[in-house]
Amino acid sequence: MTSYEPTSSAPGPGGASLHDAVVLAGGGARRLGGADKPAVRVGGRTLLDRVLAACADAAVTVVVADPRPTARPVRWVREDPPGGGPLAALEAGLRHTTADRVVVLSADLPFLAAPTVRGLLAALDTTGADGALLTDGDGRDQPLVAAYRTPALRRELAALTARHTALTGLPLRRLTSGLDLTRVPDPVASFDCDTWDDIATARARIREHEHVLDEWISAVKDELGIDLDVDTKLLLDLARDAAHGVARPAAPLATFLVGYAAARAEGGTQAVADASRKAAALAQRWAEESAAKTDATPDAKTDATPDAKADATPDATPDTRPDAG
Repeated sequence: MTSYEPTSSAPGPGGASLHDAVVLAGGGARRLGGADKPAVRVGGRTLLDRVLAACADAAVTVVVADPRPTARPVRWVREDPPGGGPLAALEAGLRHTTADRVVVLSADLPFLAAPTVRGLLAALDTTGADGALLTDGDGRDQPLVAAYRTPALRRELAALTARHTALTGLPLRRLTSGLDLTRVPDPVASFDCDTWDDIATARARIREHEHVLDEWISAVKDELGIDLDVDTKLLLDLARDAAHGVARPAAPLATFLVGYAAARAEGGTQAVADASRKAAALAQRWAEESAAKTDATPDAKTDATPDAKADATPDATPDTRPDAG
């Protein structure tokens, strides 16, 4: 069993090759009072949708739970009997996968993102282990935030079934103890929501200044069904230039028109970047013209002397009073 420190969030060797995903979302959530935990919202999105967004690269995504609306289509299955525990749920999900690698995730990971999933797959390929899993801030294994070799999982699940007749009620450690595992430390992505205090912590964190914009953009893209990574800084610079150089309402209108232009061109990330640069250049020219106009129109009231002001503003109305002399 080894420890793996990722050097970047980019996919490693084989990171772009075929893999499936199994998401376990059918637990009882006893510490949440029996609430439907996958449907609890953090940052306007359900916990389940946040996890599904993180594993969107999977060829097949299987969710082991009762069906419910999700932001993207998945394959729904259920262990038999329902509520049989994580190993029974995992075995049910694996029946519907075909790839040699599978990402196994719980449905309560508010901070899991696609780069972390890709990193787990890269660690799996780099080390040659049976699985690569995250560890939390205390160094504890998180076997439901992991990438595994599918044949290794099937081998161990079959052995456990042979020994215990059924997988119902068996703990996850019975599975992981028989696997060669690589560990990837990540206290943020491994954070799961077991209690309402955990939910409150997650909701507070995504509203912190350094996270809120990325969280909001991700939520909007999910809501609108947009799968497009854009240069956020470029768009924000455009909004700033339009607001300062033209007028405040120009900022949201300009960014909307950039998106509309990119869509009309049927373009992707590059089309958004090109339209943003053109609009930013226009805003800059607009600001320069405004500055030049201001410089070319001196304030006559400021530059004129008192006498000049008096001469320049004669009394055009004659004094018609009787005693006017």
